[in-house]
Amino acid sequence: MPTSLPYYFSHLDAFPFPDWFNGMERASEILAKAKPFLQTLLVDPDVRENHATLKGAPPHLYGNYYIGEGTTIYNNVTVIGPAYIGKHVTIMPGATIRPGTIISDNCSVGHGSEVKHSVLFGGAKVSSLAFVGDSVLGKSARIGSGVITANRKFDQSNATITLDGQRHDLGTDFFGCIIGDNTRLGANSVSQPGTHIGPHCWIFPMTGVRGFIPREKRVFTEPSLCMAENEVIALKP
Repeated sequence: MPTSLPYYFSHLDAFPFPDWFNGMERASEILAKAKPFLQTLLVDPDVRENHATLKGAPPHLYGNYYIGEGTTIYNNVTVIGPAYIGKHVTIMPGATIRPGTIISDNCSVGHGSEVKHSVLFGGAKVSSLAFVGDSVLGKSARIGSGVITANRKFDQSNATITLDGQRHDLGTDFFGCIIGDNTRLGANSVSQPGTHIGPHCWIFPMTGVRGFIPREKRVFTEPSLCMAENEVIALKP
């Protein structure tokens, strides 16, 4: 089924809590479970642990958080808990990690990027100046620079996905994108709320996607580049 958990994620061992998926059927359930899980893991016992190596000024840490060994945090990073950040993660300058986020081992978050209420499997990477909101990134998934996973519809109604001509309500008005294992979203691409992208897909740069993208697809917009003669004008200093 195109909404089932195994369709998108076949490497549950690339997650620090593999038993967490017991009983799950749909990929969208991952997001629904993240906040209550972090409440039990971090908020109730009031965990505030940072084992990272700091490069530059200390990060701004709020709420409850756990940051694992071998992780490197550069200057001007903000972490707003509850948030879990695993081992050997790299968080570049100016990045913001917002509540409800779980980042597995060996991931990276690029300069100026924002990750909000999202789950990243092991090896997932977010490049610079991207927004990942209410989304799930599979093992070794890649988010290019300037990518936006739009996470709320204009009318603020629940996100939906249409499969076989039937529209399915995803049960929340905040829902970004499900991104399967080893899928790449190229620079400045945008996914609309509720998008599900199968594993091993390439979403080419500056491409807008929505709905369900089956596994192992290349998705791109046919290029149409126009050129016209231009006058020579010396620009002011």
